[in-house]
Amino acid sequence: MVLAFSSLMMAEAVKISSAEFFNVFLKKNKKMSNEIFTQLQNKANEAEAIGGTLKFVIDDVTVFVDGTGNTNVVSQEDNEADCTISTSASTLMELQSGDLNPMMAVMGGKVKIAGDMGLAMKVQSLMS
Repeated sequence: MVLAFSSLMMAEAVKISSAEFFNVFLKKNKKMSNEIFTQLQNKANEAEAIGGTLKFVIDDVTVFVDGTGNTNVVSQEDNEADCTISTSASTLMELQSGDLNPMMAVMGGKVKIAGDMGLAMKVQSLMS
């Protein structure tokens, strides 16, 4: 009887721990999403208009840059873009720190580019 009660309490403790872990994970993931968006928004605002539309898909974060006007306008809208660049947050950090060469990232499949490759080449101005 004591063993059954103990096993039940352990199962409840595991459920609570899993729920708490999930909540911490969601909070950290949302914080990372906000950091990625803010970082790209700041870089895009500092750079010259890119002359097209660009969409970054970084893990589950979408950042849309509309550079068709005089300035780059950044949002989290999931619009069609002239060029879409997909990668992970960890790869983005490696690229920004200089630990990963952009060309090697594309060749190795860590970064995927669809659409206007000329526009993709302008991404360096948003990363430096």
